Amino acid sequence: MSALELDWYGCDLRTGAIAEELPQLTASQLSRRLGAVTSSSFALDLSEAPTEWEAATDPGRTMLVAVDRQTVTPLWAGLSLTRSGGSGTQVELAACSPEGYLDRRYPGTYTATQVDASTVMADLAAPIASTGLPITFDTTASGLLIDYESVDTDDKTILSSLQTISAMAGAPEWTIDVVWADAAETAFALVLRIRPTIGTVDTAPEAVFDLPGCISDYHLSESYEQGKGATVVVASGEGEGNARIQSDVQTADGLIAAGWIRWIHRYTPGTGIISVGQLNAHAQATLQLLQTGSRAWTVDAVASEAPRLGSDWNLGNSVSIQITRSPRHPAGASVVARAYGWDLDVAGNKVSPILLEG
Repeated sequence: MSALELDWYGCDLRTGAIAEELPQLTASQLSRRLGAVTSSSFALDLSEAPTEWEAATDPGRTMLVAVDRQTVTPLWAGLSLTRSGGSGTQVELAACSPEGYLDRRYPGTYTATQVDASTVMADLAAPIASTGLPITFDTTASGLLIDYESVDTDDKTILSSLQTISAMAGAPEWTIDVVWADAAETAFALVLRIRPTIGTVDTAPEAVFDLPGCISDYHLSESYEQGKGATVVVASGEGEGNARIQSDVQTADGLIAAGWIRWIHRYTPGTGIISVGQLNAHAQATLQLLQTGSRAWTVDAVASEAPRLGSDWNLGNSVSIQITRSPRHPAGASVVARAYGWDLDVAGNKVSPILLEG
């Protein structure tokens, strides 16, 4: 497999139209996370930069997009936020992933009663299409009916609202992808995907990261720290004293019957939750995540030898980890895990899926 090389474009943030190709742009590291904001920093060599480089990187008005040169697949987009330079020949840039824009917009006052969670999330995010990003919505019903209330004076952003809802049991996942807007490849579009599951979950995925093989290094982190492990969970709403609603106590009965002790986790999922049923859904989801603690794999692989990002696997997809032998796993290990995020170091020829078991 050939080395991963990127073509960079500076685009108008309102329309997605390409303003300039930026071959002199280099990124420190690119990252994506499911339902979360990431950021990256860049350097632009001005000695051979195109004439309109300044207009193509203007903070607040432009978007930087990386495309896999071999597959012509858009891999990453970032909204230009800062630009710094002076007497030197290099300009420093920084950008956040499109999800960051949702933290700069507000849903306004909104109320929903027994509406599908995917619809509620799309309704809350609707303002970003008004004098905002070049975005379309790809929404699939989740089957989870919820009540939700947003009051404009609470100053809760769209990002916070979507993250609150998606943390409930049975709630949809979400992300913002970058795609070509037209067949002539003159512009890019963003797609807010709200689906029961982002990516493809498979017990036998085709994307395999192996050692020996494409894996150069891996690390398995296990934790039962506060917030990372619990056998009893209670979610609370806003308010004080008797006015504060709480979920029913969610208990990992099977684990406790098998000899685990009670580890209690109490938390407040966020504003906008107005029923015990929704708090129960939050607590159930949290218990499912925490009951046996967290097991997160970070795999560093040689990008030119690993399954190709954007083609063989992507955000949310299941991948396979095959370890023949290592000091941590002398008898080997075979694991299927979902890619909840990834990091890409093009200059270092390294790709790192961030994987969670279960």
